[in-house]
Amino acid sequence: MDISVVVPLFNEEESLPELHEWITRVMNENGFSFEVVYVDDGSNDGSWKWIEQKAREDEHARGVRFRRNYGKSAALHTAFEEVKGDVVITMDADLQDSPDEIPELYRMVIEGGYDLVSGWKKKRYDPISKTLPSKLYNFTASKVTGIKLHDFNCGLKAYRKKVVKSIEVYGEMHRYIPYIAKQAGFTQIGEKVVQHRARKYGKTKFGLSRFIYGYLDLMSIYFISRFGKRPMHLFGTLGTFMFVIGFLASLWLGGYKLYCVANDIHAAKVTESPYFYLALSFMLMGTQLFLAGFLGELISRSASERNVYLIETKTDDLKE
Repeated sequence: MDISVVVPLFNEEESLPELHEWITRVMNENGFSFEVVYVDDGSNDGSWKWIEQKAREDEHARGVRFRRNYGKSAALHTAFEEVKGDVVITMDADLQDSPDEIPELYRMVIEGGYDLVSGWKKKRYDPISKTLPSKLYNFTASKVTGIKLHDFNCGLKAYRKKVVKSIEVYGEMHRYIPYIAKQAGFTQIGEKVVQHRARKYGKTKFGLSRFIYGYLDLMSIYFISRFGKRPMHLFGTLGTFMFVIGFLASLWLGGYKLYCVANDIHAAKVTESPYFYLALSFMLMGTQLFLAGFLGELISRSASERNVYLIETKTDDLKE
């Protein structure tokens, strides 16, 4: 199968018929073998009824339904386990993503050698209250991850099949799939300017809170990817650094007091100095951080996936 189109959705009953017809037309015009996997994320309108009916009528349509709303990451993760196509295209169900982009995205993956191609909605039809925070968020994400993309959160993306079969998307980490893929060793990440259309039906399901959560998720995935299997490198380093600062400060305070006593110089008690309590606090926090790293290391070494690594190929495979 050439292409699997993944469409996560929540209450998009009105747009689904037009979207499916559009996808089917593009696929047939380009001679692609394909499937469309709809993931109903707990809709309470007629979305699932339409998906069920379409799956009976059209062999290209498939559907998965959640009992309740779990979020886009859960929908994508579930769909990635189901897909069969050599190239996987993800797109939103609200008709703001254009299926006409699919042939070029497919070509970039198959002929261009990209592992992942992310869409860039260079010209957007969203209010300024959404576009300005989005630009700030994307700028920060690009700097932190080292991936030069203008639009991390664009729903229109293309993946090589082995990418989606190798990564795990959880929580609200769908915004950072390019970074998750990079950490899994898929470094050929490209970008394509795509058409952004004004929303035709309904209203957006996302509020400004997603930008706050987006930054928190960015920090989480950054630290987990770097220190998830070696927490002692982070907490142990910080703890040692803070303990040494506090210890040296204590030595200085104690040494200065002894010097004053030996030379008959009046000096306040060590415990009357605020620096003594700062030094003590640094030593205590340093010890706690070190212990946190030690416990994290014990947990990491006991984890069932502590030695799970992605293997590209083996010489034995070449001999078969």
